[in-house]
Amino acid sequence: MPIEIATPFTPIASTIGGIMIGLSAVLVMALFGRIAGISGITTGALPMRRDDWSWRFAFVAGLIAAPLLVQAVTGSPVVQTVPGNLAAMALAGLFVGFGTVKGAGCTSGHGVCGLARLSGRSLAAVTIFMATAFATVFILRHIL
Repeated sequence: MPIEIATPFTPIASTIGGIMIGLSAVLVMALFGRIAGISGITTGALPMRRDDWSWRFAFVAGLIAAPLLVQAVTGSPVVQTVPGNLAAMALAGLFVGFGTVKGAGCTSGHGVCGLARLSGRSLAAVTIFMATAFATVFILRHIL
């Protein structure tokens, strides 16, 4: 039986979110000379011995704090729909982690920053992970 997941149309919120993502990518490049790739930032924040761990930690803390701030301002919780199958989510997380290591970056690093820099490697990476995402959604919604 196909899985039905309602996805609301949110053009204003999506546009504001896109602007904020772009702005953060520009600021990270301008201030720190780094690509705003979440996997690279997170990996670099873990060994706190690095000279640049503080901005990386602040960036990750901002990712965690943002939905809490939205909830505090709007008074309603931020809702994220995820599957209830924890084993499948853990497996998916391992696949994503493996992919970011093998692809030398993630959707934000390659998709936002790499494409903006006209990187051929990022174009190849984005093409592969978008095709994989399309295939996954098709299989989950129409075949399984």
